[in-house]
Amino acid sequence: MSALSPMSLCALAVALLLGGGSAFAGGTLIYCSEGSPAGFDPARHTAGTDFDASAETVFNRLVEFERGSTQIRPALAEKWEIAPDGLSYTFHLRRGVKFHTTPGFKPTRDFGADDVLFSFLRLIDRNHPFNRAAPVDYPYVTDMGLDGNIAGIDKLDTHTVRLRLRAVDAALLQKLAMSFASIQSAEYAELLLKTGKPAQLNTQPVGTGPFVFKSYQKDASIRFDGNRTYWRRGEVLLDRLLFVITPDAGQRYQKLQRGECHIMAFPRPADLQAMQGKPQLAVPSQAGFNLAFLAYNVRRKPLDQLAVRQALDMAINKQAILAAVYRGGGMQASNPLPPTQWSYNRKLKDPAFDPARARALLTRAGVKDGTEITLWAMPVQRPYNPNARLMAEMIQADWARIGIRARIVSHEWSEYLRRGKNGEHDSMLVGWNGDNGDPDNWLGVNLGCSAIGGNNYAQWCNKDFDALIVRARTLTNQAERSKLYEKAQEIFKQELPWTTIAHATVYQPMRKEVQGFRISPFNLMSFYGVSLQ
Repeated sequence: MSALSPMSLCALAVALLLGGGSAFAGGTLIYCSEGSPAGFDPARHTAGTDFDASAETVFNRLVEFERGSTQIRPALAEKWEIAPDGLSYTFHLRRGVKFHTTPGFKPTRDFGADDVLFSFLRLIDRNHPFNRAAPVDYPYVTDMGLDGNIAGIDKLDTHTVRLRLRAVDAALLQKLAMSFASIQSAEYAELLLKTGKPAQLNTQPVGTGPFVFKSYQKDASIRFDGNRTYWRRGEVLLDRLLFVITPDAGQRYQKLQRGECHIMAFPRPADLQAMQGKPQLAVPSQAGFNLAFLAYNVRRKPLDQLAVRQALDMAINKQAILAAVYRGGGMQASNPLPPTQWSYNRKLKDPAFDPARARALLTRAGVKDGTEITLWAMPVQRPYNPNARLMAEMIQADWARIGIRARIVSHEWSEYLRRGKNGEHDSMLVGWNGDNGDPDNWLGVNLGCSAIGGNNYAQWCNKDFDALIVRARTLTNQAERSKLYEKAQEIFKQELPWTTIAHATVYQPMRKEVQGFRISPFNLMSFYGVSLQ
């Protein structure tokens, strides 16, 4: 049991949620999260908020990243072989892995090949029975071209599957370690189909992971129990895990100080110095593998003109944004991926901040003074952007100086992403955390032609750019791939579908009772292997 300060009424409410008289009785870790997940089926969603509440808790994948690392380790697949031509992968599945038992489902068999087949076939086959019953999009699968490149998956026996490709994919294992590739229970899916409740796959998840989903109250809390039959012995050290959804960063900090949560998401930069001086808190940090950017919807006028995008870009005072929004915890971004990512093109630089030239460009492009466009601002903090509202207000002021009236728009987080994917914005503040350490995860997922309708918020499709990234996926030589990605970045910089803004340092405030937590390079919150002192 951890030693914490006396609980306030808010903490008492948390304790009642847990069914005990003390908020931390029985090894309960409380995480003050920043927002409500859009759902619990990792294949359907793209935000870290969703993955923290599903892929990192309830589910496993065939292969996974080492906690706090970009290295691959075996997971539900104990081992695998890659064919000499690189076009097939044979996975040998772990035996004795149990799916969770929940009030609505009691498994009658262990994890096996049928579960892998269901999990992947529904992602690549639009006519799969589950997709016909509950049609949804799988954005990562389409954005990375996996729905077209996976030729099929075969059951060789109850614990062996073979995945076949149409073209070599150099980063396939890294992609399969990502959240979207979480393995679902085929038996549970069959039950949902029979009872006419396929939508419950997204609301009442069943997996093999370290925590068992118990309940969710939107905008309030998510409850999990530790999985006492977890197949990775020694990695579940908590009896319970509770997400207390607290959108306001100031309130999260207050709760952390009062002992009403053990760990919090996304601190305000202005609070960091005070946090670091609190004896009961620890604030580890590391360079962020992330990017904040402003996407221009190139299908909307006047943003379909390159000169307009160039003008808007050079009118933004990035140094002022770094000082006011990031408070020294970030660096200016020039490229659509961070400098720690291999293939980063160091030759590319931003044009100088030049409002006078920007106004002249707009005049030559025929854009009238007082033209209005929408500027969308995220309603939540993200690791790449600690204060999107302030950033939007600063950009609004910068653009006003060159005769552009920006109307700031916001929506609830999941609605914000959905509408952005539909292209309802003119310009949109958003960003990205690397998912797997491969350049395609930045360039393909966010800027590829197949990503329109997914994470390509600019609605931008450049055939030359696309040919380079598609070709790079098929090569296994990193030096050759780097050359193609560097050329693709040059095209990006010439065409400016985004204004790249900043790479943020990641800070993770927690109470000193928390032991074993590791900051993820992909900015996911993993609580397996974590204990309370």
